[in-house]
Amino acid sequence: MTEINPGLYGIKHSNRDFTNKRTWGKNQFNSSFPASLSAYLDKKGFENIYLTLNKDLKVVHQKISTSDFFGLAPTSDDLFYSFESAYTPYEQLLVGHLPRVDLVTQRKSSGQALKPIEIKLTALPDNTTCELSENKYGTEIVIRPDTIVYLACSIAFNFRDKLDELSLHFSSDFEKIDDWTEGTNVWAYLPKMLETIDAITLSILDKQEPILMQPIWKTQGKSPALAENCLDVFVWSNFAFTQLFLDVARGELSTNNRITRQIRTIIWLFKMLYDFSLNGQFNHAQIIDALSYNTKNDKAFAVSGMVTHPYMNCDELHSPRISKEEIKNIILGGGQNLLSPERRFDAIIFNSPELFE
Repeated sequence: MTEINPGLYGIKHSNRDFTNKRTWGKNQFNSSFPASLSAYLDKKGFENIYLTLNKDLKVVHQKISTSDFFGLAPTSDDLFYSFESAYTPYEQLLVGHLPRVDLVTQRKSSGQALKPIEIKLTALPDNTTCELSENKYGTEIVIRPDTIVYLACSIAFNFRDKLDELSLHFSSDFEKIDDWTEGTNVWAYLPKMLETIDAITLSILDKQEPILMQPIWKTQGKSPALAENCLDVFVWSNFAFTQLFLDVARGELSTNNRITRQIRTIIWLFKMLYDFSLNGQFNHAQIIDALSYNTKNDKAFAVSGMVTHPYMNCDELHSPRISKEEIKNIILGGGQNLLSPERRFDAIIFNSPELFE
């Protein structure tokens, strides 16, 4: 019988060597395991839960096959998983270096970049929902500034040959903002910014595409024990994801008068698209650095499980489709022994040898 090397289901060709212990560190495991989980869903005949935006600006649930999500069948011999890479088709949209995204799927034969995917492996429930009944469990999402750069690119890409169409969405009022770094100068324009972003997304609604993969791992309430049914994959389209923080910001605009992280994220996204409409490029690093509004730039924003629950609520959130007994079909060849547990999910697997018996 052939000995199986440590590896993950479905990932045949990638820029990670799964026989190397370093590849199983938390930062790498948190993106490679989800890619494998989505491939495994496909093997089981399941599709990913796909959160999209409808014409009423409401987030609705659809399904997306892993083949459509990755751009090729997940186990195709021609699929290359390029982790922590830049999605080259977006390079011409901005000034400076395009940041890396968690996963770029590529066609191995031609090197063609297929899809950019940001990955957030999230625990269910989070600390804001763990005391609630199980059907109210939610999961926190923490978003990096680089994700907002990719979000802006995914929208701008549709207008790269028709800047005039994009420009029509921007009122001449925005020319009156003489100093974007001063929150007081920008505050009055925020409602109009929200309207403008909504109008832009509605104008290309049929072009929405996956941007964020959010696998969930479910525990028994607060305990570190995995739930019997513990794994599933949610995928946010770029427009559904935009609506998530737009909705939060709308609530904040009416209740306070300071620029929160969510409101700042709207200003970033707006400014990137506004500059793109004027110049055909935007300088993401300059926008993020200059428009900090006295808040650190280590993350764009975070939303708790109380906020995400209404968007993600469905049968698969209550009872994920992959059971803990199936983890041994995803982590292969003793890979679990190479984990360096620093976070709860890899720690649980590392400390649960019985899952692999």
